[in-house]
Amino acid sequence: MQSRTAALGSAAFFVIAPGTVAGLIPWLLTRWRVERPVSWWLPFQLLGTVVVLVALAVLVSAFVRFVREGFGTPAPVAPPDRLVIGGLYRYVRNPMYLAVLSTIVGQALLFGQWVLVAYAAVVTAAFAAMVHWHEEPELSRNFGDQYTEYRKPFPAGCRACTLGGRTDPQWTVLFRFELLLHPPPVHR
Repeated sequence: MQSRTAALGSAAFFVIAPGTVAGLIPWLLTRWRVERPVSWWLPFQLLGTVVVLVALAVLVSAFVRFVREGFGTPAPVAPPDRLVIGGLYRYVRNPMYLAVLSTIVGQALLFGQWVLVAYAAVVTAAFAAMVHWHEEPELSRNFGDQYTEYRKPFPAGCRACTLGGRTDPQWTVLFRFELLLHPPPVHR
């Protein structure tokens, strides 16, 4: 796919998918009304603002990587020609999903709206199902051994957790979040 076409497709998909899941639906649920569940909520609102901004930067970065490295889009109808394994994909398999979920949780903190925490749980389950039942089989079919090799260093999706062959405590929270998207296989 040509980079101009990939960029336009990625931009459209950005508005349609993450724009709906992390923007429109949270707005419909809350109208982005700020509530303070307790009088000392301001630090949580500030944290929520930072989380949303960082998550948006991660999301944009991941979309750009699909265009530049994958020569395609994240959209299932126009997948990349090459497996995207650079940037944040060196550390986690699904930085886009983590960014979308972080955006929702950040909004929950920013607006003091607990309904968004419940919504984030539903979105997590939907992402986990999509990864397990659609994305991983599709990536295996399209990229074969390259995808198998890419997955090897990831214990349940988080490569950064085992840098240097040891668990790194600073990545524990990220690992637990990724574990929801990539549960380890059950051996019987």
